[in-house]
Amino acid sequence: MIRKILMTAMLVLMAAALVSAGGSRDQAQQVYTLRFGHLANEQNPWHLAAVNFKENVESRSQGRIQVNIFPNEQLGSEMDTVTGIQAGTAHMTITGESLQNWAPMAALLGAPYAIRDLAHLDTVASGPLGREIEQQITDTVGLRPIAYFARGPRNLTSNRPIRHPRDLNNMRLRVPNVPLFVSVWETLGANPTPMAFGEVFTALQQGTIDGQENPYSLIRSASFYEVQSHLNLTEHVRGWIYVVIGEEVFQSMPQDLQQIVLDAGREMQAFERRMFLEEESRLEQELKDLGMTFVQVDFAAFQSLATDAVRRTLTAEQLAMYERIVNTR
Repeated sequence: MIRKILMTAMLVLMAAALVSAGGSRDQAQQVYTLRFGHLANEQNPWHLAAVNFKENVESRSQGRIQVNIFPNEQLGSEMDTVTGIQAGTAHMTITGESLQNWAPMAALLGAPYAIRDLAHLDTVASGPLGREIEQQITDTVGLRPIAYFARGPRNLTSNRPIRHPRDLNNMRLRVPNVPLFVSVWETLGANPTPMAFGEVFTALQQGTIDGQENPYSLIRSASFYEVQSHLNLTEHVRGWIYVVIGEEVFQSMPQDLQQIVLDAGREMQAFERRMFLEEESRLEQELKDLGMTFVQVDFAAFQSLATDAVRRTLTAEQLAMYERIVNTR
């Protein structure tokens, strides 16, 4: 009887091992296709960095991971793509403070006048504060950040000079669908209108809105200089944005492929940073050559009003994180 029990147990273990081995072989042979959608066009450094990621991942995985990139909001707006990842119809995107609708700490990625310069940004984004924000995004949105891109300062564009907040005079201004941005621009005196990025050029062209705010790179790549004459140097946000992959698809991969994705993410981040630094040094002159008039603003007036609005708008938890960011040295 003991011999029979031992033989039965051995057969069960062998069967389990065979099933496990078969599952491992199936997983090793599986091809994972990642649909990577974002809002930038093919000339933007974000897209070129995505191409860098694709090439690295496909090469190192020997074709076990395929990456299909969809620029220009081909998979929908930023929020459409995020919800697509949650539904499994998309797998990767580039996103930031818009995630605050799920992960409140994501609001700090674009908090006006919180980040002083690039060195301060890197200290925050790559340190404990950044890791706390990333963890909340993974836990509450189901997205895993695998890289971050520094963003050039956001500046206000218009068809007249805006030197002081009082010059806004209820100006119809496109902003991302970010509650903090809406609150800040209302306090500054504008009439902020949340709108998907892909709709902005046509809205400016048709006069539905009077202005928008973005870094040099997006002003250039989206050709806003064709429908906006002035670039007002508010520099109201220095922030960062994440490249994310759906946590569900990430966890479905074997560990060797997960590591390839993470390694390629780090290299994509370094690749984009090199492009970012090169681009920032030439974009100002390029936009001037394309006809935009650069306007010096009363920076202290914008900063004072915006900071007051930030402090009033953030929750107690967000405000505590904001103070930690501001005080990071």
